[in-house]
Formats: sequence, structure tokens, C-alpha cells
Amino acid sequence: MADRPERIKRELMYQGTILDVYKDTMQFTNGKTEEWDLVSHRMGAAAILPVLPDGRILLVRQYRNALERETIEIPAGARDSKSEDTKACAVRELEEETGYRSENVSYLLSLRTTVAFCDEFIDIYLATDLMPGIQHLDEGESIDVEAYELSTLCQMIYEGRIQDAKTVSAIMAYSNKIK
Repeated sequence: MADRPERIKRELMYQGTILDVYKDTMQFTNGKTEEWDLVSHRMGAAAILPVLPDGRILLVRQYRNALERETIEIPAGARDSKSEDTKACAVRELEEETGYRSENVSYLLSLRTTVAFCDEFIDIYLATDLMPGIQHLDEGESIDVEAYELSTLCQMIYEGRIQDAKTVSAIMAYSNKIK
């Protein structure tokens, strides 16, 4: 394995609401330097795969500015603070975005969204035994809740219709788990 580069300088280039962008100057063992971008997600996030009693999975459809289109995703959101438990965050996001609650929530997997330039992590949970609650969206959110068969979701992934990393990971992990 090659020797690790050393960060010799970090400059904050942009400070946003939930993320910061840095320019890191990295020095290699041969003495050469390069500048690398780093997107730092301040809070981390949590997501949840909600499964209805009939086996269908709830996803949310919402507009994503980065893609300039609607996407279909599992409910997710940033933690309120660095100390907030990701399971509590996932449970909160479930009800806020879908209007459903669950007292049967278990850990499914963790992922890093884009390791080449971003430190964001997302813990993903599985929610079963869903019960109707009250949807309460954040201001500026417009979300449609849709239910799908697992086989349909897998097909949508293979067709490229679902590309969101957390959603693809959660669906494929769940599909493997219930085999």
C-alpha cells in the first residue's frame, strides 16, 4: 500500500447551513502537493426503510435541486445535533415525511455517501408494524408518499429509475435480509 498523504493545510471555502466546503493541501511522500476538495456534513444523517404490514415499502417522492428533478427515496434527514441518536432521528423523519410511526425499528446498515470528497454518514434503520400518525413536513418540503412492492423497487433500481445511494443500499440490504 502506498504511503498516506499528509494534510498540511485546510481552508474553509464556504460555510452553509448543514455543510462546509474546505480546500485541503495534501503533501505526498515524494514531496509534491495537491489541493483536494472536502465537503463536510456537520451533523450526519439517518434514514429509514418503512415496511407496511402487507410487505409494501413506503418511499417519498420529492424534488431534488441538485438533480433538477423529482426522486423516489426512503425517508431521511440530518440529525438535529451531533449528539442526537441516529435511531431517534430516523424515527422522527419517518413520521414527519410519511405520517407513519413504528415501535419496531431495527438497525439495517450504515453508509458513507461519497467517500472521494465528502464525509457524510447515514445510519439506516428498518421500520415494521407501521401505524398511521401525522405527517408534518418542514417548511418548504413537498413530499408525496408512495407504496411499492419490493420486486418493483428492485426492478426500478436495475432500470436506473432509483439512483439515490441510501435508497438503493437500503432496498438491496432488505431484499437480501428477507431471502
